[in-house]
Amino acid sequence: MRMKMASAVAAFALLSATAPAQADMAAAEKWIDEEFQPSALSRDEQVEEMQWFVDAAGPFQGMEVNVLSETIPTHTYESQTLAKAFEEITGIKVNHQLLGEGEVVQAVQTQMQTGRNLYDAYINDSDLIGTHSRLQLAVNLTDWMAGDGSDVTLPSLDIDDFMGKSFTTGPDGKLYQLPDQQFANLYWFRKDWFDREDLQKQFKDIYGYDLGVPVNWSAYEDIAEFFSVHVKEIDGTTVYGHMDYGKRAPDLGWRMTDAWLSMAGAGSKGKPNGIPVDEWGIRMEEGSCNPVGASVTRGGAANGPAAVYAIRKWDEWLRKYAPPGSASYDFYQSLPALSQGNVAQQIFWYTAFTASMVAPKSEGNNTVDDEGAPLWRMAPSPHGPYWEDGQKLGYQDAGSWTLFESTPVDRRKAAWLYAQFVVSKTVDVKKSHVGLTFIRDSSVNHESFTERAPNLGGLVEFYRSPDRVLWSPTGVNVPDYPKLAQIWWQQIGDVNSGAFTPQEAMNRLAEEMDTTMARMQRADEGAEVYGGCGPRLNEEKDAEYWLSQPGSPKAKLENEKPQGETIAYEELIKRWQQ
Repeated sequence: MRMKMASAVAAFALLSATAPAQADMAAAEKWIDEEFQPSALSRDEQVEEMQWFVDAAGPFQGMEVNVLSETIPTHTYESQTLAKAFEEITGIKVNHQLLGEGEVVQAVQTQMQTGRNLYDAYINDSDLIGTHSRLQLAVNLTDWMAGDGSDVTLPSLDIDDFMGKSFTTGPDGKLYQLPDQQFANLYWFRKDWFDREDLQKQFKDIYGYDLGVPVNWSAYEDIAEFFSVHVKEIDGTTVYGHMDYGKRAPDLGWRMTDAWLSMAGAGSKGKPNGIPVDEWGIRMEEGSCNPVGASVTRGGAANGPAAVYAIRKWDEWLRKYAPPGSASYDFYQSLPALSQGNVAQQIFWYTAFTASMVAPKSEGNNTVDDEGAPLWRMAPSPHGPYWEDGQKLGYQDAGSWTLFESTPVDRRKAAWLYAQFVVSKTVDVKKSHVGLTFIRDSSVNHESFTERAPNLGGLVEFYRSPDRVLWSPTGVNVPDYPKLAQIWWQQIGDVNSGAFTPQEAMNRLAEEMDTTMARMQRADEGAEVYGGCGPRLNEEKDAEYWLSQPGSPKAKLENEKPQGETIAYEELIKRWQQ
């Protein structure tokens, strides 16, 4: 009898372990009290929002969905914590897988090409907005929320609260992606070193102006030279004036498409992206959805003087002023390397790494003091000599929820519930404290970030400032991101290896982009593969014709190194706060 009883208990335990979770408001209140604080909502409002999720999840009890995102701290938190919370609250199990960014793009591309439902939703960079809005394989969220997805669209979602909604809107004015995390590419520097009177005097004696936050690339180059060549050592440590990476890998391409050409000044004026020439050097006339070329001979700027200057400076600074071995680093190796504490500044630094850069000394971070306060600050990116007021000044990554038409509607609805849950106002302030990748105005302006701001090195001030609109992701001029992005890293890698000069490499890059876009044009003209918005390449003209026209592409400057210009960090913060 005792054995039978034990067997029955064991069987019940097994059933309990394998039985699908049920929607549960008691679980929701437990998560609200123990995890989802602070919040932009009052506790009563949080309870109301979670009650909606419990009710909306009713038809999907016991369902298991699969979603994919890249590996950054924000998504690790979602995968390990928020997916569990969502299951306990709604009864829907989510397998939230994390892979490298390149693998995520590859999975997205495979699902688009094959129509097979590999994942039920993706957190996919908004850099693909031009692709998604043209191919019409991603769900048009504006129509989805008003139509088939209306019964599973959160009433308190508040699209206007999302800072990056302009990044995920297509040329047709429709929303195709919902921001989940966002981080900017800013300038990073060791403020404790810049504040030293002996270094300030030494710099001014050599260069004739004040050591401060560089406004232009001339000043950045002078500062890089100063620390690498003249200072050389601080407190017994060999120091360098620059950090970057150059490993021949896909992320080397993103290093350049992430607005590097635009920072130099290659593109046109316009926000969030240049019109008619964007940060990739691709031309698309205002009011059109058809790219007309990347080469200067077609009106593009990918191989123009400003672009070539940008690549030349990347290569030159990497060789002359970065720590030994940097040229063999990839994206993931170079940015955490700053925590060693031997680099004075970095022109191309992603705020996604803020969380690791405020880690305590006990974890090997040499860029904070004994109390954990940052010795560094972040500031606006300096611009190159071709840059004009009115252009974007840098890149902003906006990893965004993307649904595909190839996903069965019931699975799509369940995944959409999870997507909204992890960006909901109930959850978002806490998630922002974990990952520091702000997506909502209500979160970055929350009082808890006013209190934490002094320990985040300028991140909060930047996201509260009007300047943030000068940083934006890849825009709608890029007709097919996966096809075109893979061209970049190979050509840029040839510069780092010494196989080609910057001009030769950019000529090859522009020509390959045009060749690829010509194939897209034929596909679109033949079968409207790109919805009639595929490329329509301009006939080639002599480069001088386009270089003599106003705007981009821009003719070569006689002096590509004007006087260096800096600004005191305190003055910069005052401007942001005003």
